[in-house]
Amino acid sequence: MAGKSVTTSRRGILRAGLAAGVALPAAALSARAQGGPDPLITEVQDWARYTGEGVDETPYGLPIRFESDVVRRNVPWLTADPISSINFTPIHALDGTITPAGCAFERHHSGAIELAKPDYRLMVNGLVDRPLVFTYEDLERFPRHSGVYFCECAANTGMEWAGAQLNGSQFTHGMIHNMEYVGIPLKTLLDEAGVKPEGKWIYVEGADASSNGRSIPIEKALDDCMVAFKANGEALRKEHGYPARLVVPGWEGNLWVKWLRRIEVTDGPVESREETSKYTDTLADGTSRKWTWVMDAKSVVTAPSPQVPIRHGNGPLVITGLAWSGRGAITRVDVSVDGGKTWKTARLAAPGQPMQMTRFWLDHDWQGEEMLLQSRAMDDTGYVQPTKSALRAIRGENSVYHNNAIQTWWIKQDGSAENVEVS
Repeated sequence: MAGKSVTTSRRGILRAGLAAGVALPAAALSARAQGGPDPLITEVQDWARYTGEGVDETPYGLPIRFESDVVRRNVPWLTADPISSINFTPIHALDGTITPAGCAFERHHSGAIELAKPDYRLMVNGLVDRPLVFTYEDLERFPRHSGVYFCECAANTGMEWAGAQLNGSQFTHGMIHNMEYVGIPLKTLLDEAGVKPEGKWIYVEGADASSNGRSIPIEKALDDCMVAFKANGEALRKEHGYPARLVVPGWEGNLWVKWLRRIEVTDGPVESREETSKYTDTLADGTSRKWTWVMDAKSVVTAPSPQVPIRHGNGPLVITGLAWSGRGAITRVDVSVDGGKTWKTARLAAPGQPMQMTRFWLDHDWQGEEMLLQSRAMDDTGYVQPTKSALRAIRGENSVYHNNAIQTWWIKQDGSAENVEVS
């Protein structure tokens, strides 16, 4: 519920700032302009009277209990069984761009397996000069590479094709994470085995029961793919493919095979079950596009949004969100408060980097008016994020993959928000 608007004269603001010994920005004064002492600042509180927990109480640091709602969530009706399901990143509650590993979305086809490092093996075979099998210890001896990349499920925002379905950016856009990966360039391992001239593709598969194998052109494999065993500085989490997974920057997440066990060099795509029955884009006429690997430029406002209503009342409001592109770097993000009639260019927290998330901010003076809040991303290839109507005119509504259309949040006068569409 939006709070009551407070107006304060410039002289009153200056007096309040001087009394505190500092010059306070107007945005920070609404609580201080109510009058009367605030015991939370004028009186000594319990946390300053007694000692806290010792350093050995929590050997692995966890978030404070006041942040217990910042967790992954699923949609029970979305999949038939938890072992073949999705947990969504709470992007509405995060800031910056790096996703904490404990919040990063997970997608499984047959459940997350436990595979110990001593039991791990990675085979490289097929059209190679020297078929090889690596242990985990073998991988650790190769020169390493690091990179920050987003991993996005091809079905992210997939439920929105036919209309507004899920009420919150965590559920509409949360099949994504952005982490710093450390590992070995895939090219290093392929060079070690020696790819034969007729080797034009690779087929990668995991050690889990689903046999979720995918075909990747050799050009991509030799470009920027990585066999990763660290994320955000620590070992991969079980649900993210411990002890080693494939990283395929800018391309859909189903190619990022977890618990990577085999890389076969082939002369053509394998066209396995997972890349024919799934991960193709069904068009309006019933035909399907396949090999649509790249995740096009996309953005979403994370706050305010349905899970992050405006609670502070009228006045300064920071509109924030995330943008990313699998084709390059984000160069600009525009924000609209009127459903796309007019746009303002947002500030980027840092210059966009290829295949990484970019944080954007727009400072707005909100006076309790309704808003149709949108964001529109552009990347360094010149690509502009499309509207839903423009995307549907080409793709129809039959697909569940590669929906990168502009998202709309209806911000109401009480500060609450709802997922809607505008024509």
